[in-house]
Amino acid sequence: MRLLLAVPLVAALLAPLVEIRAEGPLPSAPMNRVSPLLDEVYPGLDALYVDLHRHPELSGKEERTAAKLAEALRRAGFEVTTGVGRTGVVGILRNGTGPTLLLRAELDALPVLEKTGLPYASESAGVMHACGHDLHMTLLTATAELLSRTKDRWRGTVVAIGQPAEETIDGARAMIADGLFTRFPKPDFALALHGRSDLPAGKVTWVAGYTMSNSDSAELVIYGKGGHGARPENAIDPVVIAARTVLALQTIISREKDPLEPAVLTVGSIHGGAKHNVIPDEVKLQMTIRCYSPDVRRQLHAAIARVVKAEAAAAGAPREPKLTFDEGQDATYNDPAVTRRIAARLTQELGADRVAEGRPDMVSEDFGEFGKVAGIPSVLLRVGTVDPARFAASRASGADLPPLHSSGFVPDRERAIRSGAEVLYFSALELLGRP
Repeated sequence: MRLLLAVPLVAALLAPLVEIRAEGPLPSAPMNRVSPLLDEVYPGLDALYVDLHRHPELSGKEERTAAKLAEALRRAGFEVTTGVGRTGVVGILRNGTGPTLLLRAELDALPVLEKTGLPYASESAGVMHACGHDLHMTLLTATAELLSRTKDRWRGTVVAIGQPAEETIDGARAMIADGLFTRFPKPDFALALHGRSDLPAGKVTWVAGYTMSNSDSAELVIYGKGGHGARPENAIDPVVIAARTVLALQTIISREKDPLEPAVLTVGSIHGGAKHNVIPDEVKLQMTIRCYSPDVRRQLHAAIARVVKAEAAAAGAPREPKLTFDEGQDATYNDPAVTRRIAARLTQELGADRVAEGRPDMVSEDFGEFGKVAGIPSVLLRVGTVDPARFAASRASGADLPPLHSSGFVPDRERAIRSGAEVLYFSALELLGRP
């Protein structure tokens, strides 16, 4: 998942988050046939999670990780192909005539130095599963095992994929370009889970419609005229132009964009100058732009170009700024009808106190590429990962919990695995055919 940003307040008005209580033990689910099977397979799932967490690999370098997932899918009875889109894994399980369902988990980790103190902490220097992809792979394996053991409950074909390079948002496209939808059964639905660091384990949230934003980057070079810091009248200071530009860019969000359309524009990097008394010739800035609507996306790009040129012209800059955009990733869209159908099934299976409507995030994902390219409904659900007691203590004290992408992110391992496996399994059953 890309850089975590706070969703604007207006998103809360558009899709209010249902209050989720965390006091007391995890709510008990209605009796279902999956619990004894989960007990049987859990030791292997736990061992897989610990191994994956201990040996994380960066985007595009997930050779060992892919081999571990491929081995787990083969044990579950899947036909497995490796090396799809470089290091991607595709597993196929056929069970008669019915819908084809794509289930996705990510392989890659982040360049983060782990500081959790776990006995199974990362042994790869400066690399950590700080976004929960180790959990996602474990949940995919769990669901593969459960579906393989309960073929009397469904009909169709399951396509389980281990996707590389989600963090660099090019893994989904690489698998598609390598023939994911031509070499393997084309799915009728696509489904995935993602952990949340602000939700207790055992809970699941869903969003109908846009659930994660698009993610674009921009590089900006502002040109000035260098000189002595004591004689600014003989120079054109690009540092001052940059400062004015950063503030002016924020008025695009506050004064030009429809206030009911969420968007974020953050300048995350400014570099200019090398000495305290020297006015530099140029300043370089980097920014991220997030929104949901394609129309808002176009509006933001046009407004950014206008503002940066105008600020430079107002200061008498010797040349126009150099502005380049990188349109990284489209927004992730959950098919509303299919999402609500899954939510109803999860409520029936797990209980209403474990399932709630969530709200969109300004983080980004490339899972939506599969549904977009294949022209099929896709759904990304969010599952809790936090120890419920720790979550309750955080709410009571106001202390922040370690977020995704941080060196201290620690899922509540057993609860997160067991509850996440239930969520993905029952969601899959809802979309597959019935005997």
